[in-house]
Amino acid sequence: MTLDYLIVGAGPAGLQLAALLEADGKRDYLVLEQADIPGAFFATFPRHRQLISINKPHTGSDDPELNLRLDWNSLLSDDPALRFTGYTERYFPDADVMVRYLADFAAKTGARVRYDSRVTSVRKVDGLFEVQAGEEVFRAHRLIVATGVSKPYRPEVPGLELAEQYAEMSVDPRDYLDQKVLIIGKGNSAFETADNLMETTELIHLAGPSSVRMAWRTHYVGHLRAVNNNFLDTYQLKSANAILDGDVRRIERDGAGFTVTFSFTRADEVVKELRYDRVLACTGFAFDASIFDDTCRPQLAIRDRFPAQTPEWESVNVPGLYFAGTISQERDFKRSTSGFIHGFRYAVRALHRILERRYGDTPWPAEKLDATPALITDAVVARVNRTSALWQQFGFLADVVTVAGSDARYHDEVPVEYFTGTGLRTADHDYTDAFVVTLEYGPEHDQVDPFDVTVSRVAQDVPGQAHDAAYLHPVVRHHRAGRVVATHHLAENLENRWDRPETHVVPLVAFVDRCLSGVEG
Repeated sequence: MTLDYLIVGAGPAGLQLAALLEADGKRDYLVLEQADIPGAFFATFPRHRQLISINKPHTGSDDPELNLRLDWNSLLSDDPALRFTGYTERYFPDADVMVRYLADFAAKTGARVRYDSRVTSVRKVDGLFEVQAGEEVFRAHRLIVATGVSKPYRPEVPGLELAEQYAEMSVDPRDYLDQKVLIIGKGNSAFETADNLMETTELIHLAGPSSVRMAWRTHYVGHLRAVNNNFLDTYQLKSANAILDGDVRRIERDGAGFTVTFSFTRADEVVKELRYDRVLACTGFAFDASIFDDTCRPQLAIRDRFPAQTPEWESVNVPGLYFAGTISQERDFKRSTSGFIHGFRYAVRALHRILERRYGDTPWPAEKLDATPALITDAVVARVNRTSALWQQFGFLADVVTVAGSDARYHDEVPVEYFTGTGLRTADHDYTDAFVVTLEYGPEHDQVDPFDVTVSRVAQDVPGQAHDAAYLHPVVRHHRAGRVVATHHLAENLENRWDRPETHVVPLVAFVDRCLSGVEG
C-alpha cells in the first residue's frame, strides 16, 4: 500500500497534522514514532522539568479562540476536553503534564500512530518515498518530517567533546557542590541550568559570543525568559557569578578539572585561561538529517540547524518532502513563533490546507461577503479582536480578503509569503484586489527598553500616529497586481481591542473605500 502522507514523529506537530487528517477523512496517512509513547521528547526535556510556555486557565473570557492567546500548550481541536488548561493551573507547567496531555490527544483524536517504529533510512524511488522502520518499509507520495530538533547543536570548539551535554548532565545540584562551573550557552537551557545550580556551586560562568537577549524586549519567546533570569541578579549584584562575552577558544583537561581558553569581546580582545571543575554545553539543538540518503537528502540552512524550506514548508531541493513543528521555524527564525507549540499549531493547520489545495484541489476555506468597505471592515475588526493565530504568529500569518467586483472572500490564517507567491485564486474567483491583515509590532520595536518611561512612545488610540506604534497592532495592506499599493495601521490599544468607532473603524472604512475606488493611500 502506498500512503498519501507518511508523518515521521508523534510529537505535538505530528499529532496536530494527524488529527487534522483524521478529522478530514480524505487521505491515507500514518505516523511513525520511535518511542512507545507520543511526545517522548517531553519525558526528558526540559531537563529541569518546568515548561516556559504559559498556561492560563483563568482569563475572564469564555471565548475559546481568544483564550488560546494565553494558552501556549494546547493543540487545535474542537473538543473542549483537549485544552491543556484543563490539566493544570500552573502558569509554567511541569513537563510531565505535557506527556500526559499528548497521550490523551493522540487517543481521543484517533491519530493513526505506529509506535516503537524508529526510522533508520529514507530514500526516494520512482517518485515515491521509501521509509525503513525496523523490518518494515513504508511507501508514500508525500513525507512530512516532524521530528523536531533532535540532536545537540555542537559549535566548532576544540575540546567541546570533553564538556557534559545538556541532554546528559546531572540535574542534581548536590553533584556540583563547591565546584566552579562553566556553562557554554546563553539561551534558556543555559540559564535554566544556572538557576538550578546557584545554591551549591562555588561560582558559575555563562559564556557565549552573543549578548544576552531578553524576550520581553525582542518579543521572540525563544530569547531569555524572565522565569529563567535569576542568574542575572547574581551577576549584576556581584554575587560570585558572571556572564562572559566572547569565544571559547579551547577546552583542555587539567587534572580533575579543565582549563578553558577564552577570548573576551568587551575587554580589548583579552585572552585568558580560566579553570573550572565542570564544563556544561547548553548550546541548543539541531535537525538530524542522517536518515536521508543521497536520493532525498534535504538542503540545510542557518548553520545547518534546520532544513531549508519554501513558503509551503517543502524542502527546497526534494519535491514532496515537507516539514512541520519546531523545524519549520527556518521560515521565520527569531522573527515569530513557529519554533513553539503556540505558533506551529497554526502553521500545521495552514500546511494541511496547502497540501489539500495542492494535491486535492480543495480551495482555501473562505467566507463570502459583499465587497463593501463597511462589511470588509466589520469582518476585519471582528477577527483581529478574537484571532489567536494572527496574535501568536505575528507578521507571519495573515487573514486575506480578496475582492472580485462585488464579491469578496475572507480567508483565515494564510502564510504571508505563501499568499504573495502563490495567491488564492480559484476558477470562480479571479480577484483583482486583496487586503492582507496581520498583527505586527512596530519598526525597531526590539531596539528600545519597553520599561524606560523616558522613551517617547506613540499615544494609544491616536489614528494618525498608528504607523509608528511599537506595540502589537493590526496592519492592513492593499495588494493589487502582485504588489502592495497602500498600507493602513490601526492604532495600538492597551486592552487589545481595535473596535472604537472613531479611532479604529471609521479610518479603516475610509482606507478600504479609497483602495477599492482606485485611490492609493
